[in-house]
Amino acid sequence: MILDKSLAYIPLFAVAALTAVIFVLLFIVKKRKSARVSFFTFLSDLIIFGGSTASGILCINKVDFSECFVIVILAVLAAVLFTIPYLMILCTFEPKKIEKLVPKFVNKRADALAQASQDAAQAAANGAEELTNDDRKLLSISRSFMKQATLSYSDENGTSILLDYVNKTVREEVKADGGAILMVDDFDDVIAVKSFEGDFPPPYKLPSDMPHKPVRVATNFKFASFPLRDNLFGEIASSGKPELITKPEMDDRIYQNGPEEFLECGSYIVVPMLNGDAVIGLIALSRSHSSPKFTEAEFETVKTLAGFAAEAVQNSITVKEVIEHNGVTKETDLAINIQSMLRPVKLPIIKDVQIGSLFEQNEGVCGDFYDVIPSRKDRVSFIVGDIAGKGINSVMIMTMVRAMLRLVVNTKQTAGTILNWVNKGISGESFSADHFGSLALVNYDPETSKIEFSSCGTTPLYWYSGETNSIEKISVQSEPIGVEKSTEYKNYMHDVKKGDIMIMYTDGIVESLNDAGKQYTTDRLLKLIQTNHNSSGKDIVNLVKADIKKFSGSLVQHDDQTLLIVKF
Repeated sequence: MILDKSLAYIPLFAVAALTAVIFVLLFIVKKRKSARVSFFTFLSDLIIFGGSTASGILCINKVDFSECFVIVILAVLAAVLFTIPYLMILCTFEPKKIEKLVPKFVNKRADALAQASQDAAQAAANGAEELTNDDRKLLSISRSFMKQATLSYSDENGTSILLDYVNKTVREEVKADGGAILMVDDFDDVIAVKSFEGDFPPPYKLPSDMPHKPVRVATNFKFASFPLRDNLFGEIASSGKPELITKPEMDDRIYQNGPEEFLECGSYIVVPMLNGDAVIGLIALSRSHSSPKFTEAEFETVKTLAGFAAEAVQNSITVKEVIEHNGVTKETDLAINIQSMLRPVKLPIIKDVQIGSLFEQNEGVCGDFYDVIPSRKDRVSFIVGDIAGKGINSVMIMTMVRAMLRLVVNTKQTAGTILNWVNKGISGESFSADHFGSLALVNYDPETSKIEFSSCGTTPLYWYSGETNSIEKISVQSEPIGVEKSTEYKNYMHDVKKGDIMIMYTDGIVESLNDAGKQYTTDRLLKLIQTNHNSSGKDIVNLVKADIKKFSGSLVQHDDQTLLIVKF
């Protein structure tokens, strides 16, 4: 077949077009960083380009069209059917879906959060001059829990190592023969053993075909899981109430597997680990039938350590979840995720108290937090704070402050003393001058109907009196935490009467702006609360939220907004 010279350039034009398409697709893949182009892809592209180019030259210099056209057809088919579709698929991938490594800044910030948590527990221990020797020992153990939690962030098995460490430490502290930690699995509605150590006569019925040998029994317990009902562990996890059992033979939840001596039940301590009022797991301890029974003092010690352990374990789980989800692509996203996950999931139910809360995050601003901690029968702590700055730096300090408060509000120290410890903890030389914040801490004693409180910075505490239908500011503005290590915060007392309302908020509430640039103001907030004082705490918060929305319209706010209403 004789080829017209003008038509002979068609193969070269086809080669040029294919090369251009492939080049554009490769450029998009590289620009989006959605995949790494493999050597196979590069080699196949080189063969298509080289082969088709060579065939185009043959078509120009030869008269027999069939000698070159077949090569061109094969090259075009390879490009259209394989290479181009493959590159188009790579172009459509989202980078975060194929990236296997956590961004470098995440690892750096995780290390920073780890250091902050360690410093928090260290500051609590260092500031404990007023504590007894036993209290100092417990705070030292809590510091070791927090330190171990921080080490777990970057370790794939870090949480398991932390649970083993907690189990061993608590067991040794009360000289238990055996110890286990069980964690609640909300998805499967069970509680499963995650750490096991020592001699622990199982309080549940063993399988009938299991040989009664110590190794076999221990292995069965180590990998056991239990429903949240009809057994000792499940019922305590469901109720959230710790139990000291010194007469197992009189407890119908405990099965006696004997007659072997190592299976005889002695005494047990089973204490829930609580995140707010949600049970995340149990610490279970045992003593053999021949050992002395657990005492009430040892029971109290385990309850205290369980609170410290719960905080450490929850911090480990929270930070690891944020990092491992790998859905964060920038520093602000990481900060907002951590801030959101550390706030109370559910407010506790307190007798004769109605609680309402408002928490609105604004992008890039991550310093607000609040907490409600029912630490003892005679103490419920209400906390509202606002850390200066934005992004991961403010979240680091917020995490540190929150950890310190949760560690020490369970002691008998006053609110002022606790704030002194917190201030010393974040005023160290390792922190720059912009790491400061405002904070209000209120300890409510339902047995005496009194509160003690202390505040630092600008976070206010207002009080509505049900008797006089009036609102007054009872907090006194003072130096923010983190500015001066020697600052001392005073402790104040106030009576609580029926119908009283406690109001705590951050400045993002009253500084909300409308389209005209005017602020929402404290007066408007307090007037709304006073007018609706007969409503529940939750309803008052909803009214405030709706009023702020009505005032601000669609205008984007530039500060986090936190409001805590407590009606007695």
